[in-house]
Amino acid sequence: MKLLKRLLKIFFGIVGMVIIAAIIALGLDKMGTRYLKIKNVPASNNSTYLITNVNIIPMLQDTVLANKMVYIQDGIIKSISESLPDKEVEIVDAQGKFLLPGLIDMHVHVWDKYELGLYLANGVTAVRNVWGIPMHLRIKEDVNNDKILSPHFYTTGPKLTGPEFIGDDNLNLTSPSEAKDKVISYKDRGYDFIKTYYGLNRDIFDAVVEQAAISKMDIVAHPSQKVPFSYHLNPQIKSMEHAEEIVQQPLQFNLDTIKLQSIIDSLSNSKHSSYCPTLTVFNNIYQMMINDSILEAEPLSYMNPLIKKVDSKNQFNRWHNAKMEDFSVVDRIKNQHDFHLEIVAQLHKAGVPIICGTDAGIGVTLPGFSIHKELAFYKEAGLSNYEVLKTATVNAAQTHSIMNQLGTIEEGKVANLLLVDNNPLMELSTLENPSSIFIKGRKINRKTLLSFKEKAKNRKNLIASALTYLENLLIEK
Repeated sequence: MKLLKRLLKIFFGIVGMVIIAAIIALGLDKMGTRYLKIKNVPASNNSTYLITNVNIIPMLQDTVLANKMVYIQDGIIKSISESLPDKEVEIVDAQGKFLLPGLIDMHVHVWDKYELGLYLANGVTAVRNVWGIPMHLRIKEDVNNDKILSPHFYTTGPKLTGPEFIGDDNLNLTSPSEAKDKVISYKDRGYDFIKTYYGLNRDIFDAVVEQAAISKMDIVAHPSQKVPFSYHLNPQIKSMEHAEEIVQQPLQFNLDTIKLQSIIDSLSNSKHSSYCPTLTVFNNIYQMMINDSILEAEPLSYMNPLIKKVDSKNQFNRWHNAKMEDFSVVDRIKNQHDFHLEIVAQLHKAGVPIICGTDAGIGVTLPGFSIHKELAFYKEAGLSNYEVLKTATVNAAQTHSIMNQLGTIEEGKVANLLLVDNNPLMELSTLENPSSIFIKGRKINRKTLLSFKEKAKNRKNLIASALTYLENLLIEK
């Protein structure tokens, strides 16, 4: 009996120390992102400004409105004119710079609050997170309650798959009734959208779509290989993800432009869904194969340390080993990436709305920074600069009704704005270094944005991130 008591004492002592260590790790992580609290950012409590001497790219048409004034009141664009309002207001002299809607990344994976600062620093003022876990509901609450500076934050629930286990990062559904219950639960808990993934068979897929319509939740679809590709052309599905899925599923890895045309036609005829190509994340497979030291490169210091240690390393090893076994795989991946550019060109030609998404936050795809690479790929595919900008502004904002207040500069819209030195209709690279941004009307200058990058670099929150993921496994499974 004495031995048992001693063992129990040791056990509970260890459990207690683990709990204390967890509390400390989470507390340190929370302290580490204090710089994003609105009260800690200079001028962040002010959301009323008059921007003068500014050239506006409204994204309503391919034009520049020269030398205008934009009056922002309580975070909303109240007027666009050539004269001052009657009341006194703080003036921001834009000095002939260019003002456009803040960028929107429609396919991200957020792992901590540091990444929110990285998105802002790269001109991204709204994100659609497409792998929801409980942490994201807390972030969403903080953002909506104006506790932290962050892009507008929208999130799907967990990734929904069928009965077959394909990884603990997915939610396995075993029956139509369970599928409906999950959709209802995600709506009640505050998730914005439903994310469908690999492995959904016809019965379960139908149940998800049916309940999503009843619950008024849009679906973001990573196409399932268990149903025909055309099965995703459903009015409840507002966007389909990844150009590579067109290659892998209906084309069966056959890079055939003639067969591609029929797929493009079906997408064009559906008239209710956008396409999110995520070219960057696939191209990064190629980058990993041609750069053996990519994990040690300076840009990877901006990745979440848990993701870098686990996912980045695993993905690198996978493709490095594939290259070692058969070097021709390098050319195969490069050729497929080039075909993805053709897919984007054909989608655009057919009038399918293209929305910018990067798949940032996994592998070696950097939060925030990657949007500039994605936009450059659309330019390479043949889109004009204006058409490229549409993918990350007005097209993105029109995908879901809850985002319609974003994406253009016009009276009544939320003042999520990006001020840049040069004209992005001529030079897309100017987006990479904003002069300042406005998020819900709050002005953040370049110096502060650069500090957000530095704060996120080489952060030490591996344990806190692991605990957050453990929480997800305990709650969602």
